[in-house]
Amino acid sequence: MSDTTQFATFMLVLLVFWPSYNLVLALFVWWRPKPGGPEVPSRHPLQYWIIIPALNEERVVANTVRSALALDGARTPVQVVVVDDGSDDGTPHVLAEIDDHRLHVLRRNLPDARKGKGEALNHAFRYVRGIAEETGTVHRTVIGVIDGDGRGAPGMLSEITSYFGQRDVGAVQCRVRIHNRTNLLAFLQDLEFSCVVDASQSLRDVVGTVGLGGNGQFVRLATLMQLGDAPWSACLVEDLELGLRVHLTGQRIRYATHATITQQGLVDVNRLLRQRTRWGQGNLQCLGYVPKLLRAKHVGSVALLEFLQYLLTPWLVAPMTLLITALVGINFYAQFSGHSIGSLTVNSGNTLLALAIWLVALVLPGLIWGVVHRLKHGDEPMWRCLAVGLAYPAFLILGSISTLRALYRHVAGRKSWAKTERLVEKESPASKPVPRVA
Repeated sequence: MSDTTQFATFMLVLLVFWPSYNLVLALFVWWRPKPGGPEVPSRHPLQYWIIIPALNEERVVANTVRSALALDGARTPVQVVVVDDGSDDGTPHVLAEIDDHRLHVLRRNLPDARKGKGEALNHAFRYVRGIAEETGTVHRTVIGVIDGDGRGAPGMLSEITSYFGQRDVGAVQCRVRIHNRTNLLAFLQDLEFSCVVDASQSLRDVVGTVGLGGNGQFVRLATLMQLGDAPWSACLVEDLELGLRVHLTGQRIRYATHATITQQGLVDVNRLLRQRTRWGQGNLQCLGYVPKLLRAKHVGSVALLEFLQYLLTPWLVAPMTLLITALVGINFYAQFSGHSIGSLTVNSGNTLLALAIWLVALVLPGLIWGVVHRLKHGDEPMWRCLAVGLAYPAFLILGSISTLRALYRHVAGRKSWAKTERLVEKESPASKPVPRVA
């Protein structure tokens, strides 16, 4: 086989794989089996403790607390713990105005405060553990984590409870959506979370490799207690690491396809890059779990491959990005100039056809997910869904840039991060009555 033929074959594989992968993943959304499972009858309902880590969250925390308290019901009793992690804005004042016996505010002061989200969650975990041990409710207590800008959908705890009816389930991860998606960048994040990530997590639910997210994770207290006094680590993505640790205990993590947490999307490109760089760097920090997964006898081969895929991908993005960029550059240079590169000769008469093929391969996945968003949610007009689909390739480029930055920061040993500020919300942070769901 000539070099020209080999090159053409390789480029064709690249062209076909990306849209085909996205199409198969999108079709899986419609095929996937019904979520949930047989619920084991219990004389006592699960007790939910929802932890809200708060560092300078005055703009959003009141709405988040009210939303969390509103999840309380006869079969899903809720207590809310807000960890004020050394806020120096109006967060303490906003929390003090919420008069509800189900709200527990834990104030952390310097030098103990501001050591990362994991430390704040561990502080609340020990508080809840103490109460559960005193009341003898450890084995029916579930700890949920909702970020300062998170909003839980009404009735979501019913679906989560159905998963915990399966005794081998140690944790449940909710679906995430973006509630300020009037902005194009925020809408792209909603497309990512509510369609692409939703489909990926649903597939992992079948394989048994569901990952935990920072927002909307629910874990049995007994499971957390198996992981020691500090189940959440100082990792930059403490949720990913916690998920891996839960899997290594032999317990399952399920993905709730309807129970939804909404959060603010970032509307500034620089802040988005900073967020995704932190995520990528945290992923790299979790690479040390690969040997443990390889030794885990209960992790099957398919599950192992899936774990390795999302742990190793950040390390492969940099060389693959450079390789694909170089190959595409060589291809287009040959197309436009008609010159040969080595033994590679491309007919310049096929330039327009090649451009058309590359353009279709580039934009087709985004358009697929745009259509999925419209059919699945129906809360945005089709023209907006198609427009955001066309912008999806640029969003992926931002992801590649952030991954390269994460690799650089990881190698350089840089771990410090500044907290991203929240946007001002329309609702007033003044205290309002919180209804109890029957």
